[in-house]
Amino acid sequence: MAEGKGFGFGLGKMKELTEAFKKAQQVQEGAKRLQEELEAMEIVGEGGGGLVKVTVSGNQEPLGVVIAPEALNEGAEVLSDLVATAMKDAYNKSTATMRERMEELTGGLNLPGL
Repeated sequence: MAEGKGFGFGLGKMKELTEAFKKAQQVQEGAKRLQEELEAMEIVGEGGGGLVKVTVSGNQEPLGVVIAPEALNEGAEVLSDLVATAMKDAYNKSTATMRERMEELTGGLNLPGL
């Protein structure tokens, strides 16, 4: 090893590395807050124009289902389709919300996989 070269990091590289660690720590703290916010969210998906409503958290945890009395007249097969549609709608809304919030959190950081 050449004298004065250390590990090959110049002072500028150490500063960049320190800044990267600070950014990573900020993202980690933000991710924890985001997780808590997502858990507290209630996102509603609908089927049949609101005949069936499914509520999930921002983390896709099922929270409830509301079926309008008139939906019961549609029969089991149609009602099953309405519930599935509402579930998919809630899931898609929740996923989109999570994605948007993660983009806000990591905006400008160019993190792989996010």
